[in-house]
Amino acid sequence: MVACPMCNRQVRELHINEHLDSNCTVALTDASEPSSTQKPHSFFTPAGRKAPTAPTATPKAKNGHPASSPPATQHVPVDRPKTPPAGTKRSFGDTADSHTNGDAPSPSAPKRTKLSALQKVAPLAERMRPNSLDHVYGQDLVGPGGLLRGMLETDKLPSLILWGRPGTGKTTIARLIANTSGARFVEINSTSTGIAEVKKIFQEAVRDLQLTGRKTIVFCDELHRFNKAQQDVFLGPVEAGQITLIAATTENPSFKIINALLSRCRTFTLNELTTNDLIKIMERALAAESCISELLDAELLNYFAAFSDGDARTALNLLDLAMSLSKQPSITKDDIKNALTKTLVYDRNGDQHYDSISALHKSIRGSDPDASLYYLSRMLESGEDPLYIARRLVVVASEDVGLADNSMLSLATAAYTACEKIGLPECRINLAHAVVALALSPKSTRSYVGLKNASSALREPGIANLPIPSHLRNAPTKMMKEMGHGAGYKYNPDYLDGKVQQEYLPDGLKGRKFLEDIDLGTMVDEDLVGEELIPEID
Repeated sequence: MVACPMCNRQVRELHINEHLDSNCTVALTDASEPSSTQKPHSFFTPAGRKAPTAPTATPKAKNGHPASSPPATQHVPVDRPKTPPAGTKRSFGDTADSHTNGDAPSPSAPKRTKLSALQKVAPLAERMRPNSLDHVYGQDLVGPGGLLRGMLETDKLPSLILWGRPGTGKTTIARLIANTSGARFVEINSTSTGIAEVKKIFQEAVRDLQLTGRKTIVFCDELHRFNKAQQDVFLGPVEAGQITLIAATTENPSFKIINALLSRCRTFTLNELTTNDLIKIMERALAAESCISELLDAELLNYFAAFSDGDARTALNLLDLAMSLSKQPSITKDDIKNALTKTLVYDRNGDQHYDSISALHKSIRGSDPDASLYYLSRMLESGEDPLYIARRLVVVASEDVGLADNSMLSLATAAYTACEKIGLPECRINLAHAVVALALSPKSTRSYVGLKNASSALREPGIANLPIPSHLRNAPTKMMKEMGHGAGYKYNPDYLDGKVQQEYLPDGLKGRKFLEDIDLGTMVDEDLVGEELIPEID
């Protein structure tokens, strides 16, 4: 219930617009009370109609008896919109019902001043959210013939997880799906919604399903921010079909979502928006805002699209600011570029954190110093911890360079110490030194592969617990010496060149070799066949 700002009577929140548009005559509740500052309405007189004025003195009839009072105005019943029957679908262009009380929304009024005011202050990215699946660009899943759209049209919508980078349309698609399905829609965010509130939503969903047969879609934004115990709460309602869960996440579901919930949901990966997709989105925004400026041409839109890195929200935010700046006199296109753009950064806690360090490592392994410097610079510009990068370089020095140049391990360790002692921005130079040196060094994986071979042998039956030969065992006490520990051991420094005939492996592994004789593998890349360095194989 809310109090009407005109008559101060109690009205259902869903019907407040209808009530105001009717001059406070409809959609009243029986418990409405007039404001103490306003003239009270008659109990039998609908709000907004003028009640008959009471006379100052009671008129009398000729015979001395009071005259009969005028008849009271009869109460007029108000027809209220009813909840649509279960299974009723809306068209793709309707607005999603985001309320949780199950009532149908009031009819749209010709003008809603308050709503228009709120819409004007909203960011351009929010104002430009598509109201139809046909306006969602770059996502074939919801396009004509798309898998997700087909499920929606056949009313076979499962619980699902939308995984994609920021600005790819996860929230928009979820709202449009709920709108199209005709189901009750509840939107929650893991950063602001507690588990107690989530359980209450589930109870309301069960009650609504039992009473009206209408399904409830729960959209959970940033599901990955719920911990494992909190995600467990969704298992029962999803498995029982009490709700249809649509979850959005920017993190890899394999790492951030519990397996039990993943097995109950379909995971859909949203495509990264292309430059053409972003240009279409910005052109649509320019048309909707009726913005005409010579500065906002195709070249500037292409620049914003390339700089947004597949994020529609970033592109629209840049366009929104550019539209404001373009109204200033004597401003140029270069001024707009310099004022709005900066070096692209990534989320250091997201997938790009791991993807970038992986790309750096593999570029060094591939002896490509240019790519190595690119990824190093990209990580540093994004605010990456230099010690994190230096630790990986120490690993690269032994894993990939290894025995081919033993000095690289010392260099990588020195680079780590330099980062620790000096810090940014100067330690960037030390990291670049180590990265280029590692990339240009010869490579050998003999020690690394040998370690993996030994680890693989331990997984063979009976290998992990083979008895250590007696002559290699420790004998710190008299009893152990009497048991034969250390007996027969040949101390290598006592012999010429330290060479002796002695077995070091357990009996079950005699003659087994783990360290290979070659530094690298023997496979030939087919893409290199025909090059000068690689002869064609018959």
